[in-house]
Amino acid sequence: MSDREEGYSRRRVLGMAAGLSGLVVTSHSAVGQEDTRMLTLAAKPESIAIDATRTAVIVIDMQNDFGAEGGMFHRAGNDISLIRSAIAPTSRVLAAARKQGVKVIYSKMAFKPDLSDAGPPDSPLLARGLKRFSFGTRVKAPNGTEGRILVRDTWNTDILPELTPKPQDIVFYKHRFSGFYQTELDSTLKRLGVRNLVFTGCTTSVCIESTIRDARFRDYVSVLLADCTAEPVGNEFPRSNHAASLYLIERQFGWISTSSDFIAALDARPAAAATSKS
Repeated sequence: MSDREEGYSRRRVLGMAAGLSGLVVTSHSAVGQEDTRMLTLAAKPESIAIDATRTAVIVIDMQNDFGAEGGMFHRAGNDISLIRSAIAPTSRVLAAARKQGVKVIYSKMAFKPDLSDAGPPDSPLLARGLKRFSFGTRVKAPNGTEGRILVRDTWNTDILPELTPKPQDIVFYKHRFSGFYQTELDSTLKRLGVRNLVFTGCTTSVCIESTIRDARFRDYVSVLLADCTAEPVGNEFPRSNHAASLYLIERQFGWISTSSDFIAALDARPAAAATSKS
């Protein structure tokens, strides 16, 4: 199948499902102008219009252990500068989303204090985590408190201060790469009537991609904002893991856009059409 045929087939299928999903595939200047619920968003592989009342911004694991000095990644020698660079555009996206009443949902990767939800002693996640990242190790946090690597309710798993959740936001813990695995995310989205997910966070090739794959299996529409995510692993290669994940998501699992395009789509929506901030 040629790219042109593949694109046509995708538009046709999505068009048939638009009434169910709250999504319309469109050219950049076409539909969405008459319906004040719709956000017309420039994206790859094609622009789309999504129903703002059925949309949530998902912030994956933007927490101290991944993006702060003294956190797990930093202690392990990972370059956190890429994750740090995603903070400012993500902050702008969240402010714009809240202003327009679009829901904001955070995940935090963390385990119970006894690490029981990290799997049995011979599980690959626990074995590799203990070896590479010292899951559960007690550390002194930069703020002077006692932390524990990737353990709930410690400085390590707090959201980065620049992205602190607001009272109306939703925050949930996850203990695997996917935000859907044994969490309340799916039931929460269904309760809120959300079908369109705008992703930010870290890291692109692990928790972001895992969650977007699971979102596709559950028939959600996923848009990843490329400048609001990062992947330290594989960044030294001619084609980074980050770039590879963006390409794969664009071709198979969702859409790729940017913070500026998403904010422009929100700004183009009449303020009077914004839903109540809740």
